Amino acid sequence: MLSNSLSTLGIFSNQPEFGQVLHVGKPNIGDREKLYSRIDDMLDRGWLTNNGPFVQQLEKRISEYLDVKHCVAMCNGTVALEIATRSLGMSGEVIVPSLTFVATAHALQWQEVTPIFCDADPVSFTIDPKQIERFITPRTTGIIGVHLWGRPCHIEAIESIARKHNLRLVFDASHAFGCTSKGKRIGGFGDAETLSFHATKFINSFEGGAVLTNNDELAEKIRFMKNFGFKGMDDVGHIGTNGKMSEISAAMCLTSIDNLEEFVAINRENYHAYRDGLKFVPGIRIHDIDEREENNYQYVVIDIDREQANMSRDLLMKILHAENIRVRRYFYPGCHRMEPYRSYYPNAGALLPITEKLTERQLCLPTGTGINPDLIKKICSIIQFAVDNSNHIIERLKTEKKDLKLEFLKL
Repeated sequence: MLSNSLSTLGIFSNQPEFGQVLHVGKPNIGDREKLYSRIDDMLDRGWLTNNGPFVQQLEKRISEYLDVKHCVAMCNGTVALEIATRSLGMSGEVIVPSLTFVATAHALQWQEVTPIFCDADPVSFTIDPKQIERFITPRTTGIIGVHLWGRPCHIEAIESIARKHNLRLVFDASHAFGCTSKGKRIGGFGDAETLSFHATKFINSFEGGAVLTNNDELAEKIRFMKNFGFKGMDDVGHIGTNGKMSEISAAMCLTSIDNLEEFVAINRENYHAYRDGLKFVPGIRIHDIDEREENNYQYVVIDIDREQANMSRDLLMKILHAENIRVRRYFYPGCHRMEPYRSYYPNAGALLPITEKLTERQLCLPTGTGINPDLIKKICSIIQFAVDNSNHIIERLKTEKKDLKLEFLKL
């Protein structure tokens, strides 16, 4: 617990509160003995890749859990997006949110498909269906919605728009494994949904992903495409790439799923600890999770009101980083302000006012199995102390001429 002195803050060249860095997405490991047993089985079989038994088991298990007909495991979530969009014939322009990880846009641009950035809904923070139609042109072939921080898109509204304009629809569900929308597990909406099992996700395969669909023909096509287009021995029937998941990745993912309920319980407890610890801090608001739905609770996101907190989001981030609390600005500065998009669309921000606002206010806090309520209590006390003493902190930083950008200090 911090004492009542600015000198205790790490940003003033003192020891950080935490000896080890607390990450937003420290990997969840699960039952090591089960993992080691699976690895031993894999090595004994000598079947390390090419649709091995663990991959097949994983696909079946995910399909049953999400109540979707087909799950095609992939080497990572980005390749899953690339193959899903290519298999659907997306070309020309595809409408996407800017408030997402840049891989959502890159998966299109890599294939010379133009991502057209749409603004976020001010309540859900997912792509705003009220804004989508204004971006539809004769070149538009599809929409990608992103279920952000476990929050589902406005699925029915977006599906209606896609049907109306005969557009393909993919949902990037990288944040939403185990989450529900109106009681139905995310995974079977649109033409296809994609998953990421990157190490930072609460269910991980070291590195991996998947495409989900209820379309038999599409699933068959995706299976060809992720294996160089092979339809059989020496029979290449389609253009393809190497998107296969390895057996060791599938073994890790199966082990993660074995521990899914434990991971969710830990995340839920952490979320409640943050909610209780921050509820009286001026200018700090935790994004609520709708607990009527299932959620993985993997993303604890706070909004910083600069005027009420008397402190910018980025200054608070610097203060927390100095304490080895590695909070992240999810997703700063927005895809439209990253290359190559900021060069292609230098004035895109004028059409994305909500996204522009949100990217200056959000911080994602550490959670997962590497965090517990006692650590969270300390994190919350540091945030409380920083906000309570914001004027003194800013004046001292100015006096000491710390190497901080001026905008961090402005109110």
